[in-house]
Amino acid sequence: MKAKQQIDRRHFLRGAGISLALPTLASLAPRQSLAADQQTVPKRLVCVGNSLGYWPDGFFPKVAGKNYQTTQSLKFIDHHRGNFTVFSNLDDDSTGGHSGVGTFLSGIKIKEAAGFPEKNMTLDQRAAEHVGSATRYPSIVTGVGDGSDLCWNRSGVRIPPITNPARVFEALFVQADESVRKSQRYRIGQNASIIDALLENARAVKGKLNQADRNKLDQYLTSVRNVEKQLQMSEVWVDQPKPKPTIEPILDTGQSHLECIPLFYQLMALALQTDSTRVTSLETPVRLTLTGLTEMGYHGLSHHGKDPERLKGLAKVEAYLLKHFAGFLDQISDVPAEDGKSLLDHTLVVFGSGMGNGSTHSNKRLPVVMAGGGMQHRGHLVSPDRDGSGKIPLSNLWLSALQWFGLEIDRFGKSTGTFSLMNLG
Repeated sequence: MKAKQQIDRRHFLRGAGISLALPTLASLAPRQSLAADQQTVPKRLVCVGNSLGYWPDGFFPKVAGKNYQTTQSLKFIDHHRGNFTVFSNLDDDSTGGHSGVGTFLSGIKIKEAAGFPEKNMTLDQRAAEHVGSATRYPSIVTGVGDGSDLCWNRSGVRIPPITNPARVFEALFVQADESVRKSQRYRIGQNASIIDALLENARAVKGKLNQADRNKLDQYLTSVRNVEKQLQMSEVWVDQPKPKPTIEPILDTGQSHLECIPLFYQLMALALQTDSTRVTSLETPVRLTLTGLTEMGYHGLSHHGKDPERLKGLAKVEAYLLKHFAGFLDQISDVPAEDGKSLLDHTLVVFGSGMGNGSTHSNKRLPVVMAGGGMQHRGHLVSPDRDGSGKIPLSNLWLSALQWFGLEIDRFGKSTGTFSLMNLG
């Protein structure tokens, strides 16, 4: 069985951004067309994360339902009240303070990842696999400065964000010259040759395997063929013209962290509008530089200990973040979709943090807002108390979001079921 063992050791093929692994990656198979289906408006997913959470007393409404009095944080998006839901009492029982923040979109800590089939893969990346090569970029991961750990792939590897808005602008709108495209074609060709060799080797040994090993090999070959199709689609994208920008070029001028935030939001909206991607994310890290906004650093402000001056500074930071999030919702709600509705109606926007209370380093009762998606939004939805027997894991909400996105799955992270308290259809 030596040949079989050689195949098993090659569970992963890395190159041109491709990861090949058991189990099968059928969700990576490209769609039949580069354009959106003419009968169905494609669904989009946006995930916005913050490493230090939001001051709970300023974030959560005091009462459940749609008629709550708005809060210090939510007032900036209150004009979209009918189009978002704020959730209370959701988390995935993570601990560790800062080390637990990276579980926000997965529900699984790094040290637990090996025990799960998809490791600590995050909500956005699971959706990106489903999109595959239907768009130029399966996902665009952005972040302000270093220290972001919002997005993780199915191998349990952190996806480093693009931290320079100019690079995102180039990726969306600047056509590569012929020498660059030639290099891209060469890399794709090299990976295609590796896949050909894998298929040939597999055919040679298949007749020597028992039925159980044949089944395992067939599963593996399905993955190989799907990646083969993905490579073919990647080659098509190399020469596919990029859309023309509708904004002035964004150049690398050494923008501050605070200047980067609205630029990233603008670019994320354009990426969705041009169908360059259908999955995008943004994270603001612990080491967010606040020059011109407050004198004390963001991390220090988050450890306010209820000190009035620190809370005042923290309120300024959170107001800045919420104002620009509101601007993003405004922007995509103003974009008409193919069916006459808005882009927001076809985009599920997740906003929140894996930190429930930065002052106490608690990863419980996380701040979570879900906007858009054409849902029947519920205002302030209060789940059963997290310490009670009826606790609902945050992963249940992510599972329901992925089902809304089109995935036919019944498990994600630490889910115990779907989030049945609101209509995600």
